[in-house]
Amino acid sequence: MARKEHISETPATQFLRKQQVAFSEHPYAYEEKGGTAVSARELGVDEHAVVKTLVMEDEFAKPLIVLMHGDCKVSTKELARQVGCKKIEPCKPEVANRHTGFLVGGTSPFGTRKTMPVYVEKTILDLPLIYINGGRRGYLIGISPQELPRLLEARAVEVALS
Repeated sequence: MARKEHISETPATQFLRKQQVAFSEHPYAYEEKGGTAVSARELGVDEHAVVKTLVMEDEFAKPLIVLMHGDCKVSTKELARQVGCKKIEPCKPEVANRHTGFLVGGTSPFGTRKTMPVYVEKTILDLPLIYINGGRRGYLIGISPQELPRLLEARAVEVALS
């Protein structure tokens, strides 16, 4: 019998367990600046089902989270229009770390230090299963995308650029 790799708790997994959400754990060999292409390859899954957690801020430096397919980019101009802001841009890594409590490359939308509005690309909600960061570099969790609106009050947007 294969020994299951032990993964210690993260604020994200603690949050999910407290909410009694079913999820699977998927550790992989993290590569600096490898992104979702590496995690998808390591797990043998489609990069479109790997969801990245992006921390951005509006013109008032208020943080927000955008969940996007691994193989897509975010149109910040369209996102700003859809959420009623003048401008949205990615946070600097150290600012994102302060808002979430996670290191960039290990950012999860679950169990963040601060509560922030969460926006999810609409087509993510149509997938049967997504792989999203579990709160540590080299660690994704498999979860139903239907949990996102319920757990995070995530609002659907259409801002993907292929």
